[in-house]
Amino acid sequence: MTFAGDVPEGSTVQLMRASADRLIDGAATAASSSRAHFDDAQPTLSLAVSCVGRRLVLRERTDEELEAAIDELPPASALIGFYSYGELSPLTGGKCELHNQTMTLTTLAEA
Repeated sequence: MTFAGDVPEGSTVQLMRASADRLIDGAATAASSSRAHFDDAQPTLSLAVSCVGRRLVLRERTDEELEAAIDELPPASALIGFYSYGELSPLTGGKCELHNQTMTLTTLAEA
Protein backbone atom coordinates (compact mmCIF):
# COMPACT_ATOMS: atom_id res chain seq x y z
CA MET A 1 0.00 0.00 0.00
CA THR A 2 1.37 3.41 -0.95
CA PHE A 3 0.38 6.69 0.71
CA ALA A 4 0.86 10.10 -0.89
CA GLY A 5 2.12 11.69 2.32
CA ASP A 6 3.48 10.85 5.75
CA VAL A 7 1.17 8.76 7.93
CA PRO A 8 2.18 8.87 11.59
CA GLU A 9 2.23 5.52 13.37
CA GLY A 10 -1.12 4.81 15.04
CA SER A 11 -3.08 7.03 12.63
CA THR A 12 -6.50 6.04 11.41
CA VAL A 13 -6.74 6.02 7.63
CA GLN A 14 -9.68 5.58 5.32
CA LEU A 15 -9.51 3.77 2.01
CA MET A 16 -11.53 5.34 -0.77
CA ARG A 17 -12.63 4.22 -4.18
CA ALA A 18 -12.92 6.72 -7.00
CA SER A 19 -15.56 6.91 -9.69
CA ALA A 20 -15.15 8.98 -12.86
CA ASP A 21 -18.78 10.12 -12.68
CA ARG A 22 -18.40 11.28 -9.07
CA LEU A 23 -15.18 13.16 -9.89
CA ILE A 24 -16.91 14.95 -12.78
CA ASP A 25 -19.92 15.76 -10.59
CA GLY A 26 -17.55 17.12 -7.94
CA ALA A 27 -15.96 19.49 -10.46
CA ALA A 28 -19.42 20.77 -11.41
CA THR A 29 -20.34 21.24 -7.74
CA ALA A 30 -17.14 23.20 -7.05
CA ALA A 31 -17.80 25.50 -10.00
CA SER A 32 -21.43 25.94 -9.00
CA SER A 33 -20.34 26.99 -5.49
CA SER A 34 -17.97 29.50 -7.05
CA ARG A 35 -20.68 30.88 -9.34
CA ALA A 36 -22.90 31.74 -6.37
CA HIS A 37 -20.51 34.62 -5.54
CA PHE A 38 -20.66 36.33 -8.94
CA ASP A 39 -23.19 38.05 -11.16
CA ASP A 40 -23.80 36.02 -14.34
CA ALA A 41 -23.03 39.11 -16.47
CA GLN A 42 -19.66 39.57 -14.75
CA PRO A 43 -16.68 38.09 -16.63
CA THR A 44 -14.54 35.87 -14.41
CA LEU A 45 -11.30 33.98 -14.64
CA SER A 46 -11.13 30.59 -12.95
CA LEU A 47 -7.91 28.75 -12.22
CA ALA A 48 -8.41 24.97 -11.95
CA VAL A 49 -5.72 22.91 -10.24
CA SER A 50 -6.50 19.22 -10.56
CA CYS A 51 -4.48 16.42 -9.00
CA VAL A 52 -2.79 14.09 -11.45
CA GLY A 53 -4.39 11.25 -9.45
CA ARG A 54 -7.78 12.37 -10.77
CA ARG A 55 -6.39 12.23 -14.28
CA LEU A 56 -5.35 8.63 -13.74
CA VAL A 57 -8.92 7.76 -12.74
CA LEU A 58 -10.62 9.83 -15.45
CA ARG A 59 -8.30 8.70 -18.28
CA GLU A 60 -9.94 9.72 -21.59
CA ARG A 61 -12.74 11.51 -19.69
CA THR A 62 -10.54 14.37 -18.40
CA ASP A 63 -12.24 16.80 -20.79
CA GLU A 64 -15.58 16.02 -19.15
CA GLU A 65 -14.27 17.28 -15.79
CA LEU A 66 -13.35 20.63 -17.35
CA GLU A 67 -16.58 20.85 -19.37
CA ALA A 68 -18.62 20.19 -16.23
CA ALA A 69 -16.80 23.00 -14.44
CA ILE A 70 -17.08 25.55 -17.26
CA ASP A 71 -20.79 24.76 -17.70
CA GLU A 72 -21.41 25.85 -14.10
CA LEU A 73 -19.32 29.05 -14.16
CA PRO A 74 -20.81 32.40 -15.23
CA PRO A 75 -21.28 32.54 -19.03
CA ALA A 76 -18.49 35.09 -19.61
CA SER A 77 -15.89 33.01 -17.74
CA ALA A 78 -12.50 31.86 -18.89
CA LEU A 79 -10.99 28.70 -17.41
CA ILE A 80 -7.30 27.88 -17.25
CA GLY A 81 -5.51 25.27 -15.23
CA PHE A 82 -2.97 22.55 -14.80
CA TYR A 83 -2.38 19.20 -13.12
CA SER A 84 -0.45 19.00 -9.86
CA TYR A 85 0.79 16.31 -7.52
CA GLY A 86 -1.51 17.30 -4.63
CA GLU A 87 -2.89 20.61 -3.48
CA LEU A 88 -2.24 22.70 -0.38
CA SER A 89 -5.23 24.38 1.16
CA PRO A 90 -6.46 25.37 4.62
CA LEU A 91 -8.88 23.08 6.40
CA THR A 92 -11.83 24.29 8.45
CA GLY A 93 -9.52 24.94 11.39
CA GLY A 94 -7.30 27.20 9.28
CA LYS A 95 -4.23 24.92 9.20
CA CYS A 96 -2.87 24.41 5.69
CA GLU A 97 -2.68 20.73 4.73
CA LEU A 98 -2.00 18.56 1.70
CA HIS A 99 -5.14 17.48 -0.14
CA ASN A 100 -4.73 14.58 -2.52
CA GLN A 101 -6.82 13.81 -5.62
CA THR A 102 -8.76 17.05 -5.41
CA MET A 103 -9.60 19.75 -7.89
CA THR A 104 -9.52 23.30 -6.60
CA LEU A 105 -11.05 26.29 -8.35
CA THR A 106 -10.04 29.87 -7.70
CA THR A 107 -12.36 32.32 -9.41
CA LEU A 108 -11.45 36.00 -9.85
CA ALA A 109 -13.45 38.97 -11.08
CA GLU A 110 -13.16 42.75 -11.05
CA ALA A 111 -15.04 44.45 -8.23
